[in-house]
Amino acid sequence: MKAGIVGASGYVGGELLRLLANHGDVEVTVATSNKHKDEKVARIHPDLYGLTDLKFTGRSIFDLLDDLDVVFLAVPHGTSINYVPQLMESGVRIVDMSADFRLRDPDKYPVWYGFEHPYPDLIKKFVYGMPELHREELKNARYIAVPGCIASSSIYSIAPFASLDLDNNVITVDAKVGSSGSGAELDESKVFSERYNSVRAYKPAGHRHTPEIEQEIKYATGRDVKIALSAHSVNMVRGILTTSSIFAKTDEIHGWGLLREFYSGEKFVRLIMDKKSNFKYPDPKIVVGSNFVDLGFAIDRYINRIVSFGAIDNMIKGASGNAIQSMNIMYGFNESEGLTAPSLFPV
Repeated sequence: MKAGIVGASGYVGGELLRLLANHGDVEVTVATSNKHKDEKVARIHPDLYGLTDLKFTGRSIFDLLDDLDVVFLAVPHGTSINYVPQLMESGVRIVDMSADFRLRDPDKYPVWYGFEHPYPDLIKKFVYGMPELHREELKNARYIAVPGCIASSSIYSIAPFASLDLDNNVITVDAKVGSSGSGAELDESKVFSERYNSVRAYKPAGHRHTPEIEQEIKYATGRDVKIALSAHSVNMVRGILTTSSIFAKTDEIHGWGLLREFYSGEKFVRLIMDKKSNFKYPDPKIVVGSNFVDLGFAIDRYINRIVSFGAIDNMIKGASGNAIQSMNIMYGFNESEGLTAPSLFPV
């Protein structure tokens, strides 16, 4: 099967290229980049030296569709909407990495993303690309909207507990995000001397992944919750750790039972519960390079609070990994194809 990646020179595009290089059913034949057109892909993504001879093209993806089965849109928010209608008309399948078709309610786009959605009728044609929640829908999908990275870690770690008898409907999320989460484009805040040795609260309120988390918790549990999300940029390149406070009464045995039941049979969900390990709770360090999400929790009996942890590699389970896993389901491939590499340790 032939795949094209629009915006292939960015971090997410690079991870799609890397993972699909080992995919037995898919060949990437088109990688677009206006900035790096005609340059070798491996010059921009040096981890791909020896794995591909592909060059970036500056040609429009619309001129290349006759030779493609699926197109990955690894472009900024607000950009995919310029591609999707014409791509749909061509009959090609779409995996969108942006937020442009994630939110079911088009009225939320002006509030959280600052634009009126020009194609609200097309939103319902997309399936949210989180296999653990939407597997059956993905089997019949033609268009996939891949979740946001902070949203992914938050949803995975909150959903099993959100059906409990909550003291209130507010769940707080503290997200710590590596520098790759803000993409490859440079600005002054990303300069090494500015970022190194820093824990920077870059979005303490109003993070745009908030409605996405609320949407999927309601999908999973039928419950309306409010998410109070604060995001921090921390001194690492890859990874996200979300620490969520869910105000409900439970104990450890019941809590682990909820997690096991909710994620029964999910090969990319790992429950971290080894009290003798150096990593007693989920830690981004031990998922780097993998499609795993690590989950765990602690019980705060003093205030009847569940402290739920989620750790992912933001570039993989928070982006390209979920995209490929969802695509595998859409096409009926082995769900793990291209995604079985273990994490890297130490990093």
